[in-house]
Amino acid sequence: MPDLMMLGMLMAAIAIGFWLGRRDRRPDTQPPAPTSLSRDYFVGLNHLLNEQPDRAIETFVQALEVNSDTVDTHIALGNLYRSRGEVDRAVKIHQNLLARPALDSEQGERVQLELARDFMRSGVYDRAEKLLEALLKQAQNDCHRRDGRRLLIDLLEREREWEAALEVAHSILRQEGGIRRAAAHWHCELAALDITEGSLALARKRLKQALSTDEKCVRANWMLAEIEFDHANYKQSIRLLQRIPRQDTGFTPIILEPLGNAFRMLDDESGLVRHLHQEVERAPYTTTVISLAQLIERRDGVEAAASFASQQLHRHPSLRGVDYLLDLYLLDADERETERFNLLKRHTQQLIEARPRHRCHRCGFEASLLIWQCPKCRHWGTVKPITGLEGE
Repeated sequence: MPDLMMLGMLMAAIAIGFWLGRRDRRPDTQPPAPTSLSRDYFVGLNHLLNEQPDRAIETFVQALEVNSDTVDTHIALGNLYRSRGEVDRAVKIHQNLLARPALDSEQGERVQLELARDFMRSGVYDRAEKLLEALLKQAQNDCHRRDGRRLLIDLLEREREWEAALEVAHSILRQEGGIRRAAAHWHCELAALDITEGSLALARKRLKQALSTDEKCVRANWMLAEIEFDHANYKQSIRLLQRIPRQDTGFTPIILEPLGNAFRMLDDESGLVRHLHQEVERAPYTTTVISLAQLIERRDGVEAAASFASQQLHRHPSLRGVDYLLDLYLLDADERETERFNLLKRHTQQLIEARPRHRCHRCGFEASLLIWQCPKCRHWGTVKPITGLEGE
């Protein structure tokens, strides 16, 4: 990061030097000014080469008068301050630019965007929101309008203003898949509030809107299934849960417990067995294998369950699978074997407990519980159960 910052400073210094050089060559430039500015420039460059970026930036800012030729450089210097965490200085530079009547509309829109980013970085969301709303009303540049809309959506999401975010994002949902996925989760957030307030009809409507916005929104079917289960509509709950692996097979492990509960409420164990057999053939996750092995154990005995689990582990090794197989072996073990199996069991348990259960497929963030928005990269629906050798 420091190397990138120094590179940015160097590029800014080159830009300043280029502008000063052009200014020196202008016939209408007053003689004393170039000498003074050039001296300031070389002083700033000296600070930069001596790894004194603070003093270098201050010198460059003082050296450059604000005009149409230097706007880009001032913006770059302000952004450097923001990247260094010195947001107050970035705000000062960008506000100073915005107050200049010489800016054309394109430059003014760029400065507004950067100033909004400054305010967001410092947590002053209300001022950022006002800037961005004004920009969206008056922006003539399509790129600036698009960037401003994305920034405003990000701000409203941070403030958990789901309705407002949906309103701002409405016009670009079809073009941008990332926004569409996020919008589906905003509908789910609103539905969760409706459920808390007892407005189930409105919650159902919102969750259907989520699926209409993004047909692969696992969370919407998950929440609908919970509503149906709570109202004893077990068959409908099962149908909704069974849609989830078709939306995203990576979420298969999370449906097994509620699915099993719904089948048991219907006293339909054979239906659950059929479903689990289908899932094992399609995607043999450890959780699915263990769920099916437990049913086999209850119906056909320990030996049959151990045989099934062992076959599946041979095809798809898993730490949790080994741990479950040890449980089965302990049921038929003699005293000496019990001691050995318990030793192995302690090791597998320690390894399992030390491992996270979920991981963001976007940034790698790990968590013990399922969360719908990654707190690190802030993408929606990317945190999934960890599968494979050490996962579900």
